[in-house]
Amino acid sequence: MLTSRWLKAAGVAAAITLATATAAHAAPAPDPAAESAAAVVTLRYDDSRAGGWEAAISAGVASWNANVANVKLVEAAPGTRAEIQIVATSGWPQATLGPVRPGGQARVELGSQAVTDGHDKTRIAAHELGHSLGLPDTKPGPCSQLMSGSSAGTACTNAVPNAAERSRVESFYAGGLASLVPADGRILVDAP
Repeated sequence: MLTSRWLKAAGVAAAITLATATAAHAAPAPDPAAESAAAVVTLRYDDSRAGGWEAAISAGVASWNANVANVKLVEAAPGTRAEIQIVATSGWPQATLGPVRPGGQARVELGSQAVTDGHDKTRIAAHELGHSLGLPDTKPGPCSQLMSGSSAGTACTNAVPNAAERSRVESFYAGGLASLVPADGRILVDAP
């Protein structure tokens, strides 16, 4: 009788142990939000030498961050390395053609000559950041194309990338990595 009870108890204990072990080793269901968050490439920018452009840079960064899901631009903490160096100059705006990768280097020059000629500062900042993200100029082009730059005229204040521009940037940073295609590295000057 003792043996029968013991065997029954041992059987129940084994069943509980097996169920617990199975549950502990079962793979959790994939979390699309976590996968998406893990695939975001973060690029840091340093605008400490872009005096007078702070509001335009913030608005340009906010535009890109609101419109592309897999790459985020964040201000670098003082003393840390930034992939995108932003400086104010007296000439025409220009930037390194990317796509810049984490650990890489790109330069954006926000030239006051374009502002003197009547172009919108926020559009300039967003446009030049677009170059760092891998987009070339699309001149001539309409105001609805951020990368049409100065060819859209001085009345154009659009600082939002259109669907094609967003899609292209997202393809460069797909899978959480910057494009395997090397960054172009050319300097694009945005003079009319």
